[in-house]
Amino acid sequence: MQIPDNINIFDTTLRDGEQAPGVAFTVDEKIQIAQKLDQIGVDTIEVGFPTVSDGEKESSRAINDLGLNANISGLTRVLRQDIDALIDSDLNYMHTFIGTSKLHRDYKLKMSKEEILEKAIYAIEYGKDHGINVEFSAEDATRTEENYLIEVYKAAEVAGADIINVPDTVGVLFPSATKELITKIKENIKIPISIHCHNDFGLAVANSLMAIESGANQAHVTVNGIGERAGNASLDEFVVALKVAYGYEHLKIDTKQLFNLSEFISKLTGIKIPINKPIVGGNAFAHESGIHVHGVLENAATYEPISPEMVGHTRKIALGKHTGANSLKSKLKEYNIKINQEQFTQVYNQIKTLGDKGKIITDADLKAIAITALGKAKNESIKLLGITVISGDTVSATATVKLSIDGRVEEKSEIGVGPVDAALKAISKLVKGYIDVELEEYNIDAITGGTDALAEVFVISSNSEGNKATGRSTQEDIVLASVDAILNSINKIIAIK
Repeated sequence: MQIPDNINIFDTTLRDGEQAPGVAFTVDEKIQIAQKLDQIGVDTIEVGFPTVSDGEKESSRAINDLGLNANISGLTRVLRQDIDALIDSDLNYMHTFIGTSKLHRDYKLKMSKEEILEKAIYAIEYGKDHGINVEFSAEDATRTEENYLIEVYKAAEVAGADIINVPDTVGVLFPSATKELITKIKENIKIPISIHCHNDFGLAVANSLMAIESGANQAHVTVNGIGERAGNASLDEFVVALKVAYGYEHLKIDTKQLFNLSEFISKLTGIKIPINKPIVGGNAFAHESGIHVHGVLENAATYEPISPEMVGHTRKIALGKHTGANSLKSKLKEYNIKINQEQFTQVYNQIKTLGDKGKIITDADLKAIAITALGKAKNESIKLLGITVISGDTVSATATVKLSIDGRVEEKSEIGVGPVDAALKAISKLVKGYIDVELEEYNIDAITGGTDALAEVFVISSNSEGNKATGRSTQEDIVLASVDAILNSINKIIAIK
């Protein structure tokens, strides 16, 4: 596959990305973003639209004064006042545009083909007369009549444009059409070609790659693909695909900074990264299936096209209903939790049960479940056979508890200030005479957030002889966790005796 030796990355996060609804960067934020984009190695940073406000001029001038390695570009219409505003911002790279499609000519601009061509030529020549590098875009190029589009680009080349850009303004391209269009343009002009794709049909990155494959020298991208409507081609996806899938070796981008840059932009914009987003999403390197995890633990390449370290990400072994024994053992080893086979079986079965209920087990959940298994009494003289609770604002909280005490079945109902209190009172009455215990400490924590968070209950019980024992349980149900914890502590005291 032949692709150009020199491929440039034109980042427009600060311009097109900021046009995403609800996004507005301060001058300081723009400066920080520009510095990070420069550090990662993009070739050109489009910093804004200088003519729209004094703030845009200020940020453009401030970024230009940083002395970054990247080209610093500003957007202009084909109007003298726009270009003068760019010059006043001290920028020496101009990205100028005018609509060329029939829709834009008839409804937006209300201009003839000849008028549009004349204005495009004027803007390019005016910019070049002031010593500015000019990139020219025929807005809505992909819906412009092909012959007229070629005519416009030829005129732009003759006028002195340094590079022409092909904007897929409403994201209607598909890869084969992209190939045909870029190939046709390349046959007719000699200056470099750039591509600017929107993601309305989810094809922005695919179309951008196809444009490069067809001879384009530059792609416009944004961090996380943010931008108007469905956004733009995503920087991380385009760059990694170019490097890995196409084997492009001359890329200057430091891919190890991609994940941190992505998170930084997400925090500034308030636009969350979809968990399943390629390259930088939370699940990009997450594995739950036992079959997959087994392969990944042996050789990560079995189920990962790239290593997470390549983009500054981390691998995650998730636990759920698809979890295999190897996954669980790997996690326990990671946290240096050593349990015997019986305890391992308890933990494994509980994770499977929770997974069947749709629960995703977090690392914190696993730690709590494993530590609970470690703390279980080896011999259980008292076992829970069943429990029923009734609670509400018009009835007294009542718990009915059924226990097996050395093989003898006992049942008791008690009232309390809540279902947990009622259940613990019933247990106390049931074991009285067999063992005299007192609850000295009771603590409960929700391990993670959400209404389905596992409850971790920790108790300390003592008997009249001064023996003390801890009890711990981790379950979805607070009442069951409390009962399990208190019975665990009682069984430990019995074992001491």
